[in-house]
Amino acid sequence: MTAQALPDNAVLENAIWASMTGAHAHLTEGTDRARRYLPTIAPFVGINDIDDPRTWTELAQLVGPSQEVAVPRDVASLPEGWLVVVSGPGVQMIATDAVKPRPFDEAIRLGADDVEDMLALIARTEPGPFLPETYRLGTYLGVRREGKLIAMAGERLHPPGWTEISAVCTDAEFRGQGLATRLVLAVADGIYARGETPFLHAAATNTNAIELYKHLGFVLRSSITFTVVRTPSTVPN
Repeated sequence: MTAQALPDNAVLENAIWASMTGAHAHLTEGTDRARRYLPTIAPFVGINDIDDPRTWTELAQLVGPSQEVAVPRDVASLPEGWLVVVSGPGVQMIATDAVKPRPFDEAIRLGADDVEDMLALIARTEPGPFLPETYRLGTYLGVRREGKLIAMAGERLHPPGWTEISAVCTDAEFRGQGLATRLVLAVADGIYARGETPFLHAAATNTNAIELYKHLGFVLRSSITFTVVRTPSTVPN
């Protein structure tokens, strides 16, 4: 399958909000200023206008006091009582027509019956947040050897015209076999089949992953900041 012309990528400036208010609305809860994925699906929150104080009030009311949530945006300042727990640099990359998506015959579709194995693989490889119902966000593909799940990749954020490739991981003893490459391209194949374009995020320190994605035909769109914040100990009514 040939990659298609890139859609407008301005929506990726706030990809999580576009996803939460669009394709994933049924998997979220909140207001027209602040939303979150259901707690069993993902730890991320979405904010519409980061400079509107009402956003932070409604977010605190939504998640409760002294709760840590991931905000995949740079937070220059926070209202009184909020704390930045951890913050780190990342990159957002988008597919170009150099990406050559293709099916992977060994890959199987993962779902509810595979959750225990998916969580175990995530724990061993630590690609990023993954919860018991994260698989509901999109298509997840995996590779099993002798019954053991040893590699996977799947879909996460879903803003209009785009789908994020995420949870790319391979057990240490099976690395170097090209499984991550083949899984990324297989997930991309499904995304292109829907008329959408893949994008992805990576920690800026994960240079091996970034080089792999560049090799596959992804290019840097922007640098971003991953931030975990803690809500105030007292939440206004």
